[in-house]
Amino acid sequence: MRPFCDKLRAVTLREFFLENFAGDLEYHPRRAILYLALSAAALCFWIFSSPEIKFRTTPLVFGLGSLTLLLKGIFLLRKSSEGLGLTQSDFDDLSATSSRKSLPSIPNQAAQIVQDFGTGPLLLWPLLNVGKDIDHTWINPPRVPIFLTGAFLFSLGWFIRRLTSAPPEHS
Repeated sequence: MRPFCDKLRAVTLREFFLENFAGDLEYHPRRAILYLALSAAALCFWIFSSPEIKFRTTPLVFGLGSLTLLLKGIFLLRKSSEGLGLTQSDFDDLSATSSRKSLPSIPNQAAQIVQDFGTGPLLLWPLLNVGKDIDHTWINPPRVPIFLTGAFLFSLGWFIRRLTSAPPEHS
């Protein structure tokens, strides 16, 4: 049990949300393409579901999850402003291989994708009320199951990221 406790550290609520929602939004076009492809696949699952099951829990989770993957993919495509106001030598130092951030491990990245996918149903479930207002025949949208599925996926991704992340360096 001790190795697991070494990987956990006390964080404030602000640090928790910043790390989980915006901590890895630096410019990375390859990851962006992966996020956009997964978003398209999840959206296709919802679009091509048969009409009688399209508005049940599983297809709606995929539809809402695709929105957050799309948004994250767009953010990963934008260039950051790291190099603004730097001289040419500072800019060259910034792009040197020794100062580049290393990417997390593949299990850690997969867990991040699961967490980002789960963010959709977790945060966007109120959009189901808009769908209910548009289509009055949709009497009982599955709000609670979608919210719980999103919370489960987000928590699963968070837990796996904590287990696969590098241990904090002690100085």
